[in-house]
Order: sequence, then C-alpha cells, then structure tokens
Amino acid sequence: MLGLLVQGQVGPLARWSLVVAGIFLVQKTAQYGQDSLMARAALAIALDLRNHTYAHLQTLSPSYFERKQTGDLTYRLTEDIDRIGEVVNKVFHDFTPCILQLIAVFGYMVYLNWQLTVASLVLVPFMGWLIGWFGEQMLVFSRKSQSLISDLSSLLTEVFSGIRLIRAFAAEEYEIARFAREAERNRRAKYRAAWLRSVQFPVVGFLYALSVLLLLLLGGWQISLGNLTGQEFGSYVVAVAMLIDPIAHLTENYNEFKQGQASVDRIFELLDMQPSVVEAPNAIALPRVSGKVEYRQVTFGYEAHQPTLRNLSLLAFPGEAIALVGASGAGKSTLVNLLLRFYDPQSGQILIDGTDIRQVTFQSLRRQIGLVPQETILFSGTIAQNIAFGQKVFELERVEEAAKIANAHSFIRQFPDGYDTWVGERGMNLSGGQRQRIAIARAVLLNPRILILDEATSALDAESEALVQEALERLMRDRTVFIIAHRLATVRRADRILVLEQGQVVESGTHAELLDAGGRYARYYAQQFDT
Repeated sequence: MLGLLVQGQVGPLARWSLVVAGIFLVQKTAQYGQDSLMARAALAIALDLRNHTYAHLQTLSPSYFERKQTGDLTYRLTEDIDRIGEVVNKVFHDFTPCILQLIAVFGYMVYLNWQLTVASLVLVPFMGWLIGWFGEQMLVFSRKSQSLISDLSSLLTEVFSGIRLIRAFAAEEYEIARFAREAERNRRAKYRAAWLRSVQFPVVGFLYALSVLLLLLLGGWQISLGNLTGQEFGSYVVAVAMLIDPIAHLTENYNEFKQGQASVDRIFELLDMQPSVVEAPNAIALPRVSGKVEYRQVTFGYEAHQPTLRNLSLLAFPGEAIALVGASGAGKSTLVNLLLRFYDPQSGQILIDGTDIRQVTFQSLRRQIGLVPQETILFSGTIAQNIAFGQKVFELERVEEAAKIANAHSFIRQFPDGYDTWVGERGMNLSGGQRQRIAIARAVLLNPRILILDEATSALDAESEALVQEALERLMRDRTVFIIAHRLATVRRADRILVLEQGQVVESGTHAELLDAGGRYARYYAQQFDT
C-alpha cells in the first residue's frame, strides 16, 4: 500500500483501504457480538442462580436464620454469585478460544515433526500438576478470604443496626478497633492469595523456558540428522511462540476458576440446607376457621434433651382471649411459635378446628393467624405497602379502613404524602407508637380468625400505649387471641390467664380468680404493683 501511495495510484490505494477498514469493522463487530452475548449469558446465569438461592432461603425454617449471620447470607447472595457469573463469562469468553488455539497449534506442530513434538512435551505433565497444585492452594486461600469478608459484612450489619447503642455507650473507639482487626485478617488472607499467584507465574514461566530450551536443542539435533530443514524449524518455533499467550491465559483463568469454585461451594452449601419444618406431601388448604385451638400433650425443646414445653395441653375456644404469663424462658413465645409452625413439636398435636396443623399448607395456616410483635418490623416502602404487607395487589380504601381501626389514620394523614409516605429502613422515621399501630393495621387488613399479641405495648409511653391498647381491643373482637405479656396490667380483661412455669401450665383462671387463689400469679401481680 505504501508503494501505491509513492506511485500516486490513488484508486487501488482507496480500494485496499476500504478492504482493510471492512476487515477491521467485521472483526470489531464480531468482538462486540461475542462480548455482549457472553456477558448477557453470564449475567442471566447469575440472575437465575441468585433468584433460585433466594427462593430456597425463603423455604428454610426460622431456626436456620437464628443461627446464621445476616451479613454472611447477604454476601453470598451478592458477591459470591457475582463472582460465579464472572467466572462463567471468563470460561465462555477466554477459556474456550484458548483451548481451540492450543489444539490447532499443537496439531500443526505434530504435522511438522511429530517426534520433536512428543519429545518437547516431557515437562508438560509436571507443569500440569504444578498448575493444579497452585489452583488447589488458591481454592483454600479463597475460601478463607471469602469467609473473612462475610464476617466483616456481618460486623458491619451489626454495627449499623446498633449505631444508637454504640453512641449511647461511647463505644466508637471499641468498634473502630474491632473493625480494624477484622479488616486486617481479611487483608492477610487476600495477600496470601496474591502472593501465591505472584509465585506461580515465575515458576511456571521458568518451566516453560526450560521447555523452549529443550526444544531448541532437539531441533538442532533433528536438523543435523536431516529430519528437519531450517525453514521447517523456523515455522515450528513460530508455532511454539503462539502457545505462550493461550497458556498464560489458561493459567490465569484456572486461578480465577478456583476462586470461583470457593463461591460455588458457598452457594451450594446454602442450597443443600433443608428446612426443619416441611409441608406434608399431601397437605391441604385449611378452610376458613372459627378459631378453636387445641394443644394435645405437646412436648418441644429447641434442644431435644432440654424441653421448653412439657406435655402441655390447652384448649382455646373461638373468640376467647387467653393471656400467657410467666418468667422469661417459661415457654410463652414457644407456644405461639409452634402454632405458626415455625417449629414442630417432638411429640403431641396442635389442632385448629380439629385439623392437625401439620396436615395443612403453610400459607393457608398463616393467613388465618395475625401477629402483632413486640418489636415491630417495617420494610422499606410506603406506609400503605407496609400495612398491606404480603399482598401483591391491594385496595387503598381497605388499607385506610384498617388504619382507622388501628388508630393510625389520623397521624398518617398528617404526613405530606399520606399513605404514600416512604418508610425508611426498619421504620426509623416513625415513633414506636406509630410503628406499632401500623403493625396492628397490618393484622386488621389480614382479618385473621386467630390473633397473637406478643408484648405489643411493652415499649410504649403512656399516651401511645393508650392509643395502641384501644386499637388492640378493636382488633381482638370476635377473634381467638393469645396475649403474651410480662406487664400484667395488659391482661386483666383476658377471658383466661395461664401461668406457665418450666413449660407447663401451673395456674389457670381469670384475673380475679387467680388473685383470690393467692398463687404464683398473685405473687407476680404483687411484685409489679407493690400491693
């Protein structure tokens, strides 16, 4: 082309320029297609795996999440799955072309001189073993590093959730030091992996140089014997040079593959977890119930050898309000957790309207049981979405009606955006009383036949408690209610009060009857009210 330019032949030069430009355009277009398609495929695989893993976690029992660190689960669902997607992209984008190039070049080398090719492979098994050994060590270091990063993520989750407590106890320096220790452990683990990689390349490169030196000696020997011409040997050396780039890429990709394997192992560890409470294979949908609840000789322990409930029997009639009273650890929360099938008893039965709850679907059971917890959980979203939690489609009119019953409508309307007001993480932009009334509205909208009130007013001031108590009384009408309470003032109007001790009902009766009996309930009451 330069000669054409010197000779002033513009036409042929223009044609050659167009050909070159066309080749360049085709090559770059093909590269774009490869890059975009491979990225799309890798991201699609990561998305499917993330959704599948998250859906699987939703099937696990609450006991699993009580043992696991939130930060660790979050890291696995985000960073670990992203790394898997990156490895998949590498395999499609880089690994396959390198393998094809190696096969093609190796075939050409065999064609030129098979004896020389076989002889030059003497160090290949050792190189393969060495690369594999480095890869296994990389897997060990990667597992350790990712475990430490999960610990660091868990630490951050704890700190950000408890930032008020840290401030209140002036524990900033303590937390900074704790974070620095975890960060240093993570740095060391990452450095070990980086150091191993830095050692691997010169070692493998040295062996490759030895292979090239051996090749030159063997090539000279073949030329002296007349089995190979100098021109053929030159072509052979060019072919060998073409192996350098794919081998280097394969070595690096193998390291990344091993790092990705650590993430794969962590994800499959989650997928291998099975729920401790499962639906029966032939589970039926529980029809609309009247609210009769029966515990028949129920025994349960979080540890099998340490029962929390012991041979407990209880019958609650439709519309009856039953208060559960007792010291911490007596089994009050355990009793209602069994009703929701967060756990299954080791022995005995729990029935609703005569149907064993182990024979019905989770959704049909839990849709008929409302829960107002002591610690109100709100999610990022609008107030309306929090009241209609769990419902994909809802009517705003029904949400507003539920809020009115819960004494929440008036304060919600005071916000500029009303029911569209955004609730921050955990509802921290609302007061405790406001959060609790939203939780009550949530239960009202569900319209359950059975209601669980778990210390629903224990953390409120007097004014908020009065509003919440009024809302609760509306909610409790014509429902079977289980009230868990330490503050006995909230259970006086219960139809029946059960005193639990060491997993058994030791007293039962109305407020007046139990006071007259002068037993445990009377002593609890006297301690709280100093009478």
